[in-house]
Amino acid sequence: MARAKFDIVIETVRYAADGRIEMARVFERRGAAFSDHVLLSREKLLEKIKSGKKCVTGQRTEFLAGTFKTDKPVQLIGDFISTSPGANKDLLENTPIF
Repeated sequence: MARAKFDIVIETVRYAADGRIEMARVFERRGAAFSDHVLLSREKLLEKIKSGKKCVTGQRTEFLAGTFKTDKPVQLIGDFISTSPGANKDLLENTPIF
C-alpha cells in the first residue's frame, strides 16, 4: 500500500472578521493512519506547515476511514495560508466554512 503524500487534510475552515483563518477542522496523520477530526487554531496550523508538514484541502470518504478526496495543496505565502500561489490574504478555495 502506497503511503499518502500529505500529513494534514483541511476539511473545513472558519475565518475571523479580518479575513484571516481563525480555526480549521483537520485530519492529521498519525503513523500509518489518520486521526478523527481535530480543531486547530491558525497559530497551530501555521506551526505545523512551517515544520514541513504537507497540507491539502479535501474531504474524508464516508465509511473509508483513511481515504480522502483531496483538492489543492496548501501553501504558506509570506504570512498567508492559501491554496492560490499569488495570495494576498488567507484563502482556502473550495473549502467549506463552519
